Amino acid sequence: MADIFREIEEDLRAERMQQLWKRYGSWVIALAALVVIGAGVFSWWRDHQTKVRAAEGERYAAALQLADQGDTASAAAAMAAIAKDAGAGYATLADLTAAGLEGERGDIDGALARYDALAANSSVDKSFRDLATLLGAYYRVDREPLDSLRQRLQPLMADDNVWRYSARELVALAELKAGDQAAARTSFQKLADDALAPAGLRARAAEMLASFNG
Repeated sequence: MADIFREIEEDLRAERMQQLWKRYGSWVIALAALVVIGAGVFSWWRDHQTKVRAAEGERYAAALQLADQGDTASAAAAMAAIAKDAGAGYATLADLTAAGLEGERGDIDGALARYDALAANSSVDKSFRDLATLLGAYYRVDREPLDSLRQRLQPLMADDNVWRYSARELVALAELKAGDQAAARTSFQKLADDALAPAGLRARAAEMLASFNG
């Protein structure tokens, strides 16, 4: 008798499974297909991105070669094109390089406009935004009052900023150019005495202090 009940239970369970399969089987098949397709698409996308980055790297290298050959106009145009349609990494790098090339060509307004746009772009990594501010400030030394330049570079001179030493050196140079030798001497002295500052920068600061004493 127990065997009969067991057979009936198994038949009912099988029937329920068949009914469930009829109702949901197509969804299960579709889900399985999506998983397989998704894995394939991910694999393709990963390979595609690798190829895209390699192609962007080649474009960037080719643009740099133009600059090395002295064709800064073509190099700047090539960098601007990369900045417009490349991925975030190479786009930012190309944008910074394009700005520098425009500055080399004498288009200071164009260089500053590009640097300022990068510095204001919240989608760009903060270290690159700060670098754009710093590089733009080099061109502003001849254009901007000392107090304004100090204020612009103040956030970059913080102890936790990666560009702090370059920003402090630029402010010291701006102080010297503005004729504030006392402030410049103090700034260069701090740089020369800072054991954590890059060796080359400390050496330059020491040379500037020696010129004051001379």
